[in-house]
Amino acid sequence: MMINPIAVIGGALAGGGVALFVRAIVRPQPHLAATLDAVNNPRVVDTTELTQDERVGAWLETHLQQVPGVSIPRTNLALVGQSPGRFLLTKAALAFMGLLIPSMVCAMWAVAGLTMPIAVPVVVSLVLAALLWFVPDLALRDQAKRARQEFAHAISAYLELVALERAGDAGPAEALEKAAAVADSWAFVRLQQALTRARVDKIAPWESLRQLAAELDLPVLADVADIMRLSANDGAAVYTTLRSRAKSLRTELMAGQTEEANAASEAMTAPGAVMAVLVMALIAFPSIIRILNG
Repeated sequence: MMINPIAVIGGALAGGGVALFVRAIVRPQPHLAATLDAVNNPRVVDTTELTQDERVGAWLETHLQQVPGVSIPRTNLALVGQSPGRFLLTKAALAFMGLLIPSMVCAMWAVAGLTMPIAVPVVVSLVLAALLWFVPDLALRDQAKRARQEFAHAISAYLELVALERAGDAGPAEALEKAAAVADSWAFVRLQQALTRARVDKIAPWESLRQLAAELDLPVLADVADIMRLSANDGAAVYTTLRSRAKSLRTELMAGQTEEANAASEAMTAPGAVMAVLVMALIAFPSIIRILNG
């Protein structure tokens, strides 16, 4: 019995593609020592303690960031808590899958006795790889947008809590820390971490909040830092200012949600109209057939 080399190559490509896909979507268990070291020393990376995926991601980050046209959205990645290496590894894995899939399909067609010009799978592979390369960027952009909206909602509540703490004669730094300790959502955890870092580094808490706002591109958090800085330096009536900013922020968020709801309603108008036409055509179809046959 002769072995078809095309079938062997196609099977190998199919198996490799499946293995790569599973490896890309399954997150390995993080190394405890490396994770604790990254938390305590975020600027020091020990590559000997990284997993295989993290080492590959670090290598991709080092080399791909020097390629013209390749940009790493570090602000959005920091906001959603994803490392640049993991992001680039996902992009590379999806692009490689885009290169493999047409070859696998062509190999299976060749086994079935079908042939096509070699230029067709080459062009399709390149186009599919390019499309899949940008899929993580679109997903990250949408995830970051939702995260910023969620953070803005958390800040509106945080402003009210800080105002109440200040009304209870708490100092600016104490008010910020007590208000941040009320909840344990990811947004409040980020605030707690920033305030803890400010206490350790012995800097003003609003300066740490401003750094976090610049790092994650959160203008609403910068507003909180500015208000608290003015209240500490100038003794401004911070309670009224905080409540006013919280109210205006809620109004902005509600206006944005209303705009999104209107856009979604308008997007559903065309499918609804088409569905109504199809239903009316289905109802009138028997009568039209009888008239035409009569």
